[in-house]
Amino acid sequence: MHIRADIRTVPVAAALVASLAACVSPRPFAEPQSAAQFASEIAAFDSADRANPPAQGGVVFTGSSSIRLWPNLAADFPGVTVSNRGFGGSTLPDVSFYIPHTVLPARPRLIVVYAGDNDLASGRTPAQIADDYRMFVRRARRALPGTRIVYVSIKPSPSRWSLAAGMCEANALIAAEIAHDSLAAFVNVFDAMLGPTGYPRAELFQDDSLHMTAAGYVIWRDRLAPVLSGLRR
Repeated sequence: MHIRADIRTVPVAAALVASLAACVSPRPFAEPQSAAQFASEIAAFDSADRANPPAQGGVVFTGSSSIRLWPNLAADFPGVTVSNRGFGGSTLPDVSFYIPHTVLPARPRLIVVYAGDNDLASGRTPAQIADDYRMFVRRARRALPGTRIVYVSIKPSPSRWSLAAGMCEANALIAAEIAHDSLAAFVNVFDAMLGPTGYPRAELFQDDSLHMTAAGYVIWRDRLAPVLSGLRR
């Protein structure tokens, strides 16, 4: 016997349907407390895109100041359409929150993301950073299901060397996550930025012992080049 409940007249059934809908529908992404400080930088991206719409289907680099300060990004990857959408001081939640402004306008085939460094410095745990990475992927793939994602490992900044254990743990957790994702890649820059003594190479960092010199970006370029080589125009 088939019993049909009319959800228009049965309050309990209606409540159940609403509850199920809430579970199935994607939850809105909460604005991080730190997001407001980047409003002017994000507005500048929006303005630039309105004035000169970005090329579609290339590579978007997004993340914190290590991306924003990358000199000659386009020259480092000749033949690849690249866009720099880094904003200094950002964390993974910030980068995720601003995806509609930094990533989606270019509808890239590949996203290169660097974040996690500031997260550790602000007190986020490696497990939380791994969760934040998963949220970044979900948010990006919700709009761009087939887009590949490359995560650049947290670098060994001398000024934050006291957090080295956390850097290694966060990198390992995200690498393990990526190992199960056929559309993602983990690019390890951490090891290449250490000297023979096991400490960060001083020549790779500016006087603040946090931001990189041109020599540091050479390492990043060389590690990323094989991943981006298949995207040449």
